[in-house]
Amino acid sequence: MILIIDFGSQYNQLIARRVRECEVYCQIEPPEISIESIKSLNPQGIILSGGPASTYETGSPAISADIFHLDIPVLGICYGMHFMIQAMGGIVEHSEKREYGFAELSLAEGSRIFAGIDPITPCWMSHGDVAATLPEGFQVIASTAGTPIAAVEHPQKKLFGLQFHPEVEHTPMGREMIRNFLFDICKCDRTWTMKSFAEEAIRDIRDMVGTKKVILGLSGGVDSSVTALLLHQAIGRNLTCIFVDNGLLRKTEREKLRKVFRQHLRINIRFVNAGNRFLKALTKVVDPEKKRKIIGRIFMDVFEAEAAKIPDAEFLAQGTLYPDVIESRSAFGGPSSVIKSHHNVGGLPKKMKLKLVEPLKYLFKDEVRRLGSEIGLPDEMVWRQPFPGPGLAIRIIGEITRKRLEMLREADDLLMDEIRKAGFYRRLWQSFAVLLPLKSVGVMGDHRTYEHVIAIRAVTSLDAMTADWARLPHDLLSRISNRIINEVKGINRVVYDISSKPPSTIEWE
Repeated sequence: MILIIDFGSQYNQLIARRVRECEVYCQIEPPEISIESIKSLNPQGIILSGGPASTYETGSPAISADIFHLDIPVLGICYGMHFMIQAMGGIVEHSEKREYGFAELSLAEGSRIFAGIDPITPCWMSHGDVAATLPEGFQVIASTAGTPIAAVEHPQKKLFGLQFHPEVEHTPMGREMIRNFLFDICKCDRTWTMKSFAEEAIRDIRDMVGTKKVILGLSGGVDSSVTALLLHQAIGRNLTCIFVDNGLLRKTEREKLRKVFRQHLRINIRFVNAGNRFLKALTKVVDPEKKRKIIGRIFMDVFEAEAAKIPDAEFLAQGTLYPDVIESRSAFGGPSSVIKSHHNVGGLPKKMKLKLVEPLKYLFKDEVRRLGSEIGLPDEMVWRQPFPGPGLAIRIIGEITRKRLEMLREADDLLMDEIRKAGFYRRLWQSFAVLLPLKSVGVMGDHRTYEHVIAIRAVTSLDAMTADWARLPHDLLSRISNRIINEVKGINRVVYDISSKPPSTIEWE
């Protein structure tokens, strides 16, 4: 495995993706990790990420310099390179000439990390600091017009530093550099596959759970669905899934889920109809964070009451993913900025006093989909677009009423029908309708109307960390608009959201 030390870079998860694309397992840990913990993980290589701080600043993130004396290859990227140089006795300074964007990299001969790469190659720079003096034993292996020390190497200790970012698409040969580090320098094997992960995860679940009973809150999303099937294959009827219908679901959602899990996969599942309770509590609530908290609290109460009916349950399973784990801790050990409340990192285990089972907590979303296919989850579930835990409540801007819910349900169902028929469903990360808290004037059958507005949101993304609005064909948008206006009573205008993340979020609330 490869250990990635998180110094706060926006590209941390991209580094991990590049390593896993090479079928090598990796794990992201904060710089506070101890040397003893690193030794117990027994990594074949360590990657130090970039970060927004400067190494010479007070309080900048740091890891024990002992990592450079473990006889384990280390690759420092941007801040990681600066930290390595400073920790080993070199000097890093603020540069009067910052370098952001494309740069032409000139490579010296003989470095293993640049094997097979043209001596002049583009790279992506993003820095305002430079290495001024190198520690003993280090040598310069690359430079650019603006950065004389753009890459360094200590051949005897197998330490490498890159001022640029090899993990981004803008460094065309970056993947090859990472491969050179993994296979030529660290001598890694290609053993990270979904088949091997599934086999190991099932063994781990059986070892952990034994003959005890496990409860899982099943939402019908990809993460909880894969978790459910993986647990079912490990412990069979000792798993009980609980599906809470909060009245905020998409059209026919409950029926589809019942068919797939109970009839097709034969998974033990209980359905709880609690829609009236949720809707009553949400009456006249318009603040999005209050909506989330009310829904989370009632879900907990309903779920806990149903779970209490299952005797001898000792474990709670959750479909927590790696981005959830990473985002729930800041890079420097402090609190992360709350953009919106997470629905599954923490909370449930403490209240229910159950031991936690999180078999997906080291996977990214695309890996979860591959795992789902590997263990036999139907394609309709594997490729299901993400759907928020609070459901349609956060896609109705303003107050939630039964009438507004039905309007949004119908509009959303028509949208998804057209998206699927046009062959775009699997090409989009998410596509959905939003009911806006305003009305507009229209004309229908020579009569003036004053009715509601629907916004359409469709985005492309790899993992929802960033997202771009989808350039859907105009004729498809036209069909969607015509059908919603003609078939959903109370809607007379449809608009299309063309904002990306950042600065916008994917969901409107």
